[in-house]
Amino acid sequence: MSTPSSSTFDQLSDQLSKVLKQIHRIEDGIIALLLFAMILIATSQIFLRNIFDSGIIWADPLLRIMVLWLGLLGALAATRENKHISIDLLTRFLSDYGRLLSKAFTSIFSSIVAGILSYHSVRFVFMEYEAKTTVITNIPAWIVELILPLAFGLIAIRFAIHFVISLREILARKKQS
Repeated sequence: MSTPSSSTFDQLSDQLSKVLKQIHRIEDGIIALLLFAMILIATSQIFLRNIFDSGIIWADPLLRIMVLWLGLLGALAATRENKHISIDLLTRFLSDYGRLLSKAFTSIFSSIVAGILSYHSVRFVFMEYEAKTTVITNIPAWIVELILPLAFGLIAIRFAIHFVISLREILARKKQS
């Protein structure tokens, strides 16, 4: 029989899982929409240049910005699914316990690095704000660059979550021993 506190914890966990699934759907929707828009704009630009010897003036800078956003949102999604690029040459030779330790170490290290990148991205965006740099028809550059600290901050949080999960697995394994 479960105690009231474990029942409350289970309900809270279920609610958080539902919220996370919604957030993941929104992220995936933004990625798909961004990719579709990029393809549409790039195709239009090619068509206009080859057929009419003209083009959309703001299309190329917009595509560069969209590539930045797509890359960072893709990295965020990869981190969410724990499908990011990793080198597992050494982990193949480790025991299961060694793999868990390695996973915990790389997760916390990656979280720290992403946190540092987020911090410096905030500084960069603030400098762009102060410099009043603009892109595409006088849009402030700092607005489109906000993806940098946001994405790196969320990546840092997700790696920290992976670290906590790995730590729980390590502690559970120690209790079984």
